[in-house]
Amino acid sequence: MSEKKQKEVEALEPVRVRFCPSPTGDLHIGGVRTALYGWLLAQQTEGQFILRIEDTDKAREVEGGVDLIKKTLKAFGLEWDEFYLQSKLKLKHKKWAEKLYKKGLAYADNVAPEEVDAWREDARKNKKPFLYRNYITEDRIVPWVYGQNPLRLKSTPKEYKWHDEVRGDLSAGPEAIDDLILVKADGFPTYNFAHIIDDFEMEITHILRGDEFISSTPRYLNIYEALEIEPPKFVTLTPIMAPGGKKKLGKRDGAKGALEYLDEGVLVPGFLNFLALLGWNDGTEQEIFTVEELISKFSIAGIGKSGANFDQKRLEWINGHHIRLLKLSKLYKACDKFWPSKAAHTDREYRKEVLSLVQERLKYLSELEELTFFFFEEPDLSLQKLTDIKKLESVEQAQLFLKKSLDSLADSFFSKEDIQERLNSLLDELETTPAVLFALIRNAVTGAKNTPGLAETIQVLGKKVVVERFEAALLLFNKPA
Repeated sequence: MSEKKQKEVEALEPVRVRFCPSPTGDLHIGGVRTALYGWLLAQQTEGQFILRIEDTDKAREVEGGVDLIKKTLKAFGLEWDEFYLQSKLKLKHKKWAEKLYKKGLAYADNVAPEEVDAWREDARKNKKPFLYRNYITEDRIVPWVYGQNPLRLKSTPKEYKWHDEVRGDLSAGPEAIDDLILVKADGFPTYNFAHIIDDFEMEITHILRGDEFISSTPRYLNIYEALEIEPPKFVTLTPIMAPGGKKKLGKRDGAKGALEYLDEGVLVPGFLNFLALLGWNDGTEQEIFTVEELISKFSIAGIGKSGANFDQKRLEWINGHHIRLLKLSKLYKACDKFWPSKAAHTDREYRKEVLSLVQERLKYLSELEELTFFFFEEPDLSLQKLTDIKKLESVEQAQLFLKKSLDSLADSFFSKEDIQERLNSLLDELETTPAVLFALIRNAVTGAKNTPGLAETIQVLGKKVVVERFEAALLLFNKPA
């Protein structure tokens, strides 16, 4: 960290930020990015990162949803300092609701859901936005009984202006204000009400959330005002867009639960690096960041105003860099569940040798099986597969080349240098090219089109295995067509 940046960080007041998912299923990348940005701010300022589960909508809650959220955040190293279940705080919400009710700033009514639907239809026919406050009348107001009927805010329609740390100065007219439900009939608060109370009581300094909340902000400000609460700072994050940038990323565009990326072999530092850059940059050309660098360099000022495109190729590129940054011993531990099944019958040092050959090629750890299977099992070859090489003149030429190669390698010391020297000598002796000879040898000993360097691959396989595979390949020429 530069001296200037160090002084800037030291000057920052510790923040208290919260991440507030609902337990309705997998956490997707948008949610993890929101958590990441808040966590980075908390780490940078030695503040607090709070996990608060918004579980007051019991109808939508998924069994095990809370544990899944915890598991996901822990998997990405986003540990929280404080934890709350919003449903456990409902008595506090009730007290605040009672204050508004006693002040005449909230009311209950006896309007049935069918009537509300009719009001909505009337607004639609008249081509007007539906506002509850335009339809409710004093004669429909009834006493509020907690846990039996809902409580609504008696809104104060007026223009609101506010500042967003990313979007700047924003405003909305009185048409955006309505009588929101504060407490539902079951006694649970709505998100609109509960998050305001909880943020105040937990002394939240910054609210990080998506741009879908901008349209609701004036209504929230109306509630803040009624409660006589000063709002925290608003930090609106850019949406994550589908490839092409024309719509928000969805399941049809390949979006999936964040843990699925780890199951595919994306490294945690690589994924966090990728997520951080979906809507933020530090003003430089740097693209590869360690977690420590993200903590030191992240800033609200670097959050962009426009949507960030999800780019699978970029994720692969960034993750590949992080794979190459790992020491072999750490990479080996990370690869535990990604080896071909037959690798279990080989020793640890052999697997590490194999891993060292493909580390430069890996973009995902799940590619390990495809890139290394031939180190653990004999190739499934036919004469057609063996000789499927452009510019190979004939089957007879292939047979000759393999015999000559076997004779040469059988006498090798099997060091990489000696193997490479013999391969190069064979090119001169047989008057051919690597595209022919090396492809033929690669087919014979691996059965794969793409492998690490041929000399290195042969060395790691070992003389016994290589000789056996050459001999097996040569037997194919004697089989009847």
